[in-house]
Amino acid sequence: MLRMYLCRRMSDRQFIIYDLEATCWRSPKPRQVEIIEIGAVKVNEKLEIVDDFCIFIKPLLHPKIDKFCTKLTSITQEDVKDAPHFDGAIKQFEDWMDACNNRTALFSWGDFDRSQFVKDAQLHELNLDWLKYWACLQRHYSNFKGSSNQIGLKNALKLEGLEFDGVQHRAIEDARNMAELFVKVAKPLGIV
Repeated sequence: MLRMYLCRRMSDRQFIIYDLEATCWRSPKPRQVEIIEIGAVKVNEKLEIVDDFCIFIKPLLHPKIDKFCTKLTSITQEDVKDAPHFDGAIKQFEDWMDACNNRTALFSWGDFDRSQFVKDAQLHELNLDWLKYWACLQRHYSNFKGSSNQIGLKNALKLEGLEFDGVQHRAIEDARNMAELFVKVAKPLGIV
């Protein structure tokens, strides 16, 4: 019985590959941006894509989505109108990824996605303990390729013989593409 339990615990390691989209404006006037979409893909230890998650978030500080932001992300006012605020959305995300599972590692492409989670958590007075298990897939991949510059996601996909599928600057589409790349490079990168 104990052996079965230990085997199960050792094999429940998972990877959450995620991306965020945030409010944006064409004007250079600095404003605090807020997350408006979380897209994530769950990959198991066998490097199989097992699930995905997407949620829109209604911004609190600047609730109106700028036309520039819609043009860039395709996210409209209608998409966020009835969406939960960050605190409600993050609860759903944590439930989906099983945030209490200490065998979960999170990856995003670049530092923005981690730092924006931190900023939104501060705005809503939330603690995101699970972010301590975050790593930058872009940095790991760029180092692996011996590049002194950060390699963009689209270029990384090309380097691995993959094509970007879907709409760029949509969190769920970016996360799905990152997950495809992750599945291909996790072993050579020494992640699994």
